[in-house]
Amino acid sequence: MAQPQNDGVPFVPSPWLRGGHAQTVAAALLPHRLPEHRAVAREVDLGDGDQIVVHDDLPPAWTPDWPVAILSHGLCESHRGALMVRLTEKLTARGVRVFRWDMRGCGAGLALARRPYHAGCSDDLHRVVESVVEWCGGSSSGGPPPVAVFGVSLSGNVLLKYLGERPGRIPAAVRLAIAVNPPIDLLAGIRSMETGGINRIYGQHFVRRLLRHLDAWQRVRPDAPTLRPGRRPRSLHEFDDCFTAPALGFPDAETYYRCSSAAPLIGAITVPTTIITSRDDPLVPASMFGVDHVHFPAAVRLVMTEHGGHVGYIGRRGPDPDRRWLDWRVVELVSAMGSATAS
Repeated sequence: MAQPQNDGVPFVPSPWLRGGHAQTVAAALLPHRLPEHRAVAREVDLGDGDQIVVHDDLPPAWTPDWPVAILSHGLCESHRGALMVRLTEKLTARGVRVFRWDMRGCGAGLALARRPYHAGCSDDLHRVVESVVEWCGGSSSGGPPPVAVFGVSLSGNVLLKYLGERPGRIPAAVRLAIAVNPPIDLLAGIRSMETGGINRIYGQHFVRRLLRHLDAWQRVRPDAPTLRPGRRPRSLHEFDDCFTAPALGFPDAETYYRCSSAAPLIGAITVPTTIITSRDDPLVPASMFGVDHVHFPAAVRLVMTEHGGHVGYIGRRGPDPDRRWLDWRVVELVSAMGSATAS
């Protein structure tokens, strides 16, 4: 296991949510409200006939000297997901301009894409980053404002893959990256949901949501890919084998996982990056962050909490304004980036 670093506020779980499963389920089921503000929707052309939608939340007093954050959602989610909404509200309240993007065929871009989003879609993220840098213009120093890029779960893997595969193409404006519970070894993550018991229920839940999304997508895009003939998939591996892999040109799911996993690329990352994960994550085993599996360069800091589940992190009452420990660590990191740039 890589030696985790945590020199900030430690995560202490709510006494009612001590286990990884409890944290994971509670985070997914607790209600959330939509934001009061309205984002400006911007389309980004991906160069292959598909478009995606990026949602621009601009604080009233923002100038190009102030920081920018790009937020990427997880599997079966969109810009309207609970975490995306909470982070947007907390960051914009502190003067950060926030861009949330819907991956291909998701959210507001359901009818705009013919190809599916996936765990390795780093080229799509690059298009978003380039567009955001262009939209934000130049600061008083002549350069673009500092940009932080955030990814969670599936998009956390996308982000780390983007940072490591071709570091030279990343705009200099990108000063910070944050990846939360990223499944950097996709096959290991899939296997963790095929071990029976509660873990298998997670996989079946995702498959049901993916199939509903696929049906909705094909109603508005009849030219979208379809499942391979045969029985409908009952596990994520089966779904990727009969849909994701062939839709992307891979012969099978294993090849898709191998080509899309970020783990082999993390060693090449040069952008200051924080990875936040937990030892009791039922979907992303802590073992995939071991030093025998991943080389962590100086630019990458691993924060591994004892508890938190998969994107849970619902804590006791403490120094943070509310119980959402993860939200405030993201706010701290982005705020520190802005302060460092200003100085």
